[in-house]
Amino acid sequence: MTEHETRQDTGRSAHREPDAHRNTDAHRTTGADRDPGADAVRDPGRDTAPGTRQDDGDGTDDGAQVSTGKETAGAPEAAIPELVIISGMSGAGRSTAAKCLEDLGWFVVDNLPPALIPTMVELGARSQGNVARIAVVVDVRGRRFFDNLRESLADLDTRGVTRRIVFLESSEDALVRRFESVRRPHPLQGDGRIVDGIAAERELLRELRGDADLVIDTSSLNVHELRAKMDAQFAGDEEPELRATVMSFGFKYGLPVDADLVVDMRFLPNPHWVPELRPFTGRHEEVAAYVLNQPGAKEFLDRYAELLRLIAAGYRREGKRYVTVAVGCTGGKHRSVAMSEKLAARLAAEGVETVVVHRDMGRE
Repeated sequence: MTEHETRQDTGRSAHREPDAHRNTDAHRTTGADRDPGADAVRDPGRDTAPGTRQDDGDGTDDGAQVSTGKETAGAPEAAIPELVIISGMSGAGRSTAAKCLEDLGWFVVDNLPPALIPTMVELGARSQGNVARIAVVVDVRGRRFFDNLRESLADLDTRGVTRRIVFLESSEDALVRRFESVRRPHPLQGDGRIVDGIAAERELLRELRGDADLVIDTSSLNVHELRAKMDAQFAGDEEPELRATVMSFGFKYGLPVDADLVVDMRFLPNPHWVPELRPFTGRHEEVAAYVLNQPGAKEFLDRYAELLRLIAAGYRREGKRYVTVAVGCTGGKHRSVAMSEKLAARLAAEGVETVVVHRDMGRE
């Protein structure tokens, strides 16, 4: 593991759809062929921007709150999001831990000022359940880090927010090797050496480390092993989720550059040479039936689906969360489209979140 946490992104979404590239015909499948237009993008709605709380003198807080137990009768009670704070030594794997939670469905915010953590939780409570789990990555780039963090934690405790602190630790030797490998200075070394920055950071983090609910020493861990430890703590009994993109394409337009697996459907007869089928695509019932009824088509679908089941299990063990399966034919209109739809349905039936992309359909 050689990453160095220098990201400044303060609002990454926890869940990201696979890239549909320049395709205009992508849709999500749930195990059965259906009209892609049925998959509308869900709009969680617009929440009112947080305002300043006002005290009307009766001792109650009329502003937006996480939950106080004093909600007006009949009003829906705000659900308090689950909160995890990720911190630790620079170079010890904070970014990897954050990415792991992101892949598990958490809303991850990197490098958030500690003073804004209660506000982030409050916004999550207002989301009507759309943001149920929040992970915040904090570090020591600001010298007032601990004062602000302690105040924020005290505020969260007052509101009854359940939170956990994950602390990433590593030995000095391991940290020095990682910083040297990326040729970046330690954020606290100033005019000194890397070891000076590590020592200063370790001293600043001493109290937080003692308060941590989970301490992970990454000195001898690689990225996959750290992911496995995070999965063991936060994935529960569920197997880590795998998301798949099944992409049809035409070989005459070139191979997809982001494909993990490529399969060729040109061993099947081409519906292009059947006049009554030529105008249609592989998503039409007549074309799909023609393709699937060819010798070897159904056998291929069964065996390749079984192979993907084996590969998917290995991907999960290795911490891989996304896979793109590219299915090609000559022009990307008939055979590859029909087989992609059927293959995606098989994956969805296995519990794999699947998106179908027809890259070249309509280009002819």
